[in-house]
Amino acid sequence: MAPKEYSLRIQKGITGGFAPPTPSYIATITRPLNSSSLNIEHASRQDGTANLGSFAPKTLGNDAEVNQASAEKLIDELHDILKSLPTEQPPGSEDIYGLDTSIFWGSDDLTWVNGGMGGGGGVTGQPGSSTVQPTTEQKAQFKRAVEIVQDLVGEAILNNPVSI
Repeated sequence: MAPKEYSLRIQKGITGGFAPPTPSYIATITRPLNSSSLNIEHASRQDGTANLGSFAPKTLGNDAEVNQASAEKLIDELHDILKSLPTEQPPGSEDIYGLDTSIFWGSDDLTWVNGGMGGGGGVTGQPGSSTVQPTTEQKAQFKRAVEIVQDLVGEAILNNPVSI
């Protein structure tokens, strides 16, 4: 079961090379203590543009249009998945899940982040690469974690799934 207070962030565009990574999507989901709703902000960058758009704040929960039990079930699933997944070592060294996507989760019981929030990009087996590599099953679990965040953000914006 997920804690009563947490924050998470997802970023698409975490790998770089000589130039730093250029995020194409960032979303944050926060559940304040003693609140039954989720605060969600997201921004995306259209191809060919230099900057992310403005962050659009949304709230998920306490609305008739959103099934709060469904959101809680998804967050519980996400929390359980992240607790079981490895991260790259050293931190930020490589995109070990291969999705060019990073998730950060912070709560009293768990701090989890993959890919570094702005860096990494080593090549497996080369200097700067991770000493930890996920299994095929763990990669599938990480992909599911990304889908969960997409679903939650999508529910908050016009009940449409989000693709990142």
